[in-house]
Amino acid sequence: MLPISLDKKDRMLLDLLQQDCTLSLQALADAVSLTTTPCWKRLKRLEDEGYIRGRVALLDGEKLGLGLTAFVLIKTQQHSSEWFQQFVNVVQAMPEVMGFYRMAGEYDYLLRVQVADMKSYDGFYKRLVNGVPGLIDVTSSFAMEEIKYTTALPVAL
Repeated sequence: MLPISLDKKDRMLLDLLQQDCTLSLQALADAVSLTTTPCWKRLKRLEDEGYIRGRVALLDGEKLGLGLTAFVLIKTQQHSSEWFQQFVNVVQAMPEVMGFYRMAGEYDYLLRVQVADMKSYDGFYKRLVNGVPGLIDVTSSFAMEEIKYTTALPVAL
C-alpha cells in the first residue's frame, strides 16, 4: 500500500516515468492533466522525498554479450559487523552483481549475477570465494530463459 501523501496524479507520474523516463515535462503534464509548473513541482517533491531514486536507461544484456544470469545462494557462519562490512564491500565492488539481498531462511544471501558465459562466471566465483573468508556454502543456479524482466514497481493507480 502506498503512503497517503501520494495522490492519483503522483502515482500516475511515477507509473509513466517507470515506462519511459525520457518523456518531456510537457508530455508528463498533459498525461496527468496538469500544466508544466505544478507537474515539475510534483516531480521535484517525488525526487526530494526519495520516491524517484534515479532515471536510467535499461540495456540489453544479450546484445552486450552478457547472456548468462546466475542466482547465487550463500551460507556463512560469520555474522559480525566487521565481516558483514567486508562482505558488502567485496560484493558491491563486483560489477557483475546486479542484485544483492540478505535473506531469511536456509541461505543467508542471494546474488543475481550477469556475465557473458560460464567461463566468466567461473572467474567471478573464484573472486567471490577468495575475496570473502567464511563462506561455507555457495550454490549457483543458472537461468535458461528470461521469461519476464521488469524494473517497474506495481504502482496502484
